[in-house]
Amino acid sequence: MSKTEPHVRFSLIFALASTMMLGPFSVDTYLPAFPEIADSLGVSSQQVSLSVSVYIFSLAFGQLIGGALSDRYGRKVVLMSGLAIFSIASLWLAFTDALTVFLVGRAVQAIGAGWVLVSVPALVRDRVSGQDAAKLFSMIGLIMVIAPGIAPSIGSALLAIGPWNVIFIFLALYAVLVVPVLLGTVFRDPVAVPGTAARMSILKRYASVLSNTRALPFIFWQIGSFSVMMLFITHASFIYQEHFGQSEQAFALLFGANIVAMFCVNLTNRALLSRLPSLRVLQMASALQGLGALLLVAAAALNWPVYGFLAAMMLTIGVMGAISPNIQACFMEHFPTSGGTAAALLGAAQFGAAGTISALSALLPHTLLAVVLAMAACAAVSFGFMLRSLLREAVPSVGTTGVS
Repeated sequence: MSKTEPHVRFSLIFALASTMMLGPFSVDTYLPAFPEIADSLGVSSQQVSLSVSVYIFSLAFGQLIGGALSDRYGRKVVLMSGLAIFSIASLWLAFTDALTVFLVGRAVQAIGAGWVLVSVPALVRDRVSGQDAAKLFSMIGLIMVIAPGIAPSIGSALLAIGPWNVIFIFLALYAVLVVPVLLGTVFRDPVAVPGTAARMSILKRYASVLSNTRALPFIFWQIGSFSVMMLFITHASFIYQEHFGQSEQAFALLFGANIVAMFCVNLTNRALLSRLPSLRVLQMASALQGLGALLLVAAAALNWPVYGFLAAMMLTIGVMGAISPNIQACFMEHFPTSGGTAAALLGAAQFGAAGTISALSALLPHTLLAVVLAMAACAAVSFGFMLRSLLREAVPSVGTTGVS
């Protein structure tokens, strides 16, 4: 497939999105099973929740290793190996009976998932660039945004037909089923990846990526915006169920409203990319996220009713449907020969930093205002890098950093 080919097969988009769905499925599908897992392992639900943090940090580590390996040994080897590791670890988790073993299993599962997830942006960069890459990332995101919304429901449905172990058997089978999908689409017509140095070490590969000062700001831009969403996910139950006193059923609808918002923004993003550069759309979306964060602070300080708060939250979280795919496109544009390493660095930084910020947010006062102020601080970081990009455009001698 040509680098400049404007049209990409839907089967390819579906295959890449299905592969990326492994991430949210492995995080969100087992959430309804926490009480049952806790009873089975003889621990508290809070101890089981440690598995989420273990998974996030191990995912970041897995991406760092897998990205560089994919640049050296090829996308197919690393991606298929990651699926195998993920599937075996999922079966291990399905038959464990101790918390320590469960946590180790989640770490191994996350490393496999990291190898899988880091391969997808690299596969996109191998095939298309510029606006075409931004559109492809957006299309993948459009399908991907469905996964967090349906994953808990899948988990609940599986719990209705069997014990919690069935969820991890499902994850193992899902990883196996992705293999023929990839072989029949993504790897049906292999794409040659321009190499740098075949024997270059992992450290040298990362040093090469880190030396690209025009690309690095996009990493911090993504950390700021993604952390806004992670903080919301971490405290969503407290916000809607404890502070606003909503029922479990109402919470599901309120939480799902953000998924709908992201879906709509993603559709809008794809339309805008036919008229505007990816960087310009990214700047607009980041500005809207900053506005949404200010509205959240006002809502918390002035005690807005739940639906007024919801509107502000939908704006703040919904624009991630445009921010994430455009940051990926702008960042990856700088690395035509080291897409795996670049994708790994972006993904690991995103999950590692956002996971740390999310964990540290447990130290905040247990109030709505404290939570939204933390979200606003992260949005301010994203907004700051948006302003930086505008300033770079305004100075001809410096140039731009985005996809045009």
